[in-house]
Amino acid sequence: MADFTGFPEAALDFYDDLEMDNTKSFWEAHRATYNEAVAAPMKALVGALEPEFGTAKIFRPYRDVRFSKDKTPYKTAQGAFVAKGQSTGYYVQVGAAGVLVGVGFYEATSERLAAVRAAIDDDAHGADLEAILANLTASKWQLGGDQLKTAPRGYDIDHPRIALLRHKSMSLRKELGFDPVIHSPELVDHVRADWSEATPFVDWVLAHGKA
Repeated sequence: MADFTGFPEAALDFYDDLEMDNTKSFWEAHRATYNEAVAAPMKALVGALEPEFGTAKIFRPYRDVRFSKDKTPYKTAQGAFVAKGQSTGYYVQVGAAGVLVGVGFYEATSERLAAVRAAIDDDAHGADLEAILANLTASKWQLGGDQLKTAPRGYDIDHPRIALLRHKSMSLRKELGFDPVIHSPELVDHVRADWSEATPFVDWVLAHGKA
């Protein structure tokens, strides 16, 4: 496998142009750019991280438009995901806005979500999660995920951790954006450091999200 040398400017330019012209004709005309500037570097990046974090799934560039009102055929970013559990793990993406990294769980069965909420409700486990999130958000991670507009059934709206209990999914992301490091081999070390920093959150989800 080739060594990772960074995402070239052409990768960002490719997605900038794709956002303006998301058509098969554009894609076919620029397929070589996608293969060389996006797909090959992403494969090299996750390959360099595989010994420590595991094998990544590199997502297909094609959108599933069968049940979507948006019929544009191509994704406007290239993502890769290392699964550590059910819908839980590490994420990296490159697109027109540069590079971002993420961790978390993106969906959950009702049984698993009930287990996560029970852990959040528990004073000890819930406090542990609050501390982990406080440390990460102080380090420029952004908490996101789908949320209910009100309290989940069985929990009081005045619960001290109601904001966390509302989550149906929970993720953290950190934007590297256009930092020059994304164009260099040092990006491997940055992603490794960010994923390692956020591992306590992944571990908490894996420990407490068992249905």
